[in-house]
Amino acid sequence: MNELLESAQRLAKALRPLEFSPPVAYVYRPLDYAWEAHRLYLERFGKCPKRVVFLGMNPGPFGMAQTGVPFGEVAAVRDWMKIQTPIGKPAHEHPKRPIEGFECKRSEVSGRRLWGLFAERFGTAESFFKDHFVLNYCPLVWMRETGANLTPDKISAAEMAPVEAACLRHLQEVIGKLQPSYLIGVGGFAEDRLRRAAEAGGCSAVVGRILHPSPASPAANRGWAEAASRQLAELGVW
Repeated sequence: MNELLESAQRLAKALRPLEFSPPVAYVYRPLDYAWEAHRLYLERFGKCPKRVVFLGMNPGPFGMAQTGVPFGEVAAVRDWMKIQTPIGKPAHEHPKRPIEGFECKRSEVSGRRLWGLFAERFGTAESFFKDHFVLNYCPLVWMRETGANLTPDKISAAEMAPVEAACLRHLQEVIGKLQPSYLIGVGGFAEDRLRRAAEAGGCSAVVGRILHPSPASPAANRGWAEAASRQLAELGVW
């Protein structure tokens, strides 16, 4: 079995029994209900080694939550990566945040921007993934009672401690398997976790970051692709 698959399964198993108190009202676990799509992503594109590894924070409601693929904009996963498979449902689903899988009509802007840049530069998914890989630090989606997304920094430190331990261990394992020369955080949170994992695992890769492509970021809305490309060039990645 692909070693990344085994590591992802261990991560899912470690996170599965964890419970969270308010403001968390709903927890989606895409590594469980969307495992088949995630498995295809790892099997097709997770071959070792990789020169560059990009890390996101956690799934968006219209991205990985729907497709099981990091930054999983439906069109990018279906049409560019050629991954499409039935997606299950979380055990406790918010009526305003239904999991529709590849039938989801909403666009994950961050994923559209990220995969759009890679597609524009490399053409095919196979060309990009030959030397690059993308993963998320934490595969959980947290929501308030209203359905509003909660980022990891909004969860209590005590409840996040076992999440952080499992996710950091998984990240170290992935870095150890892929042996990258560059570790690039998509945003500051991801860069910080990459530094922690690299230090703990004795990895000498260059660690840096690119601007997060979220539409909530005014800077990202002023030409994200150009800014990210410039940052990657300055880091020596591209």
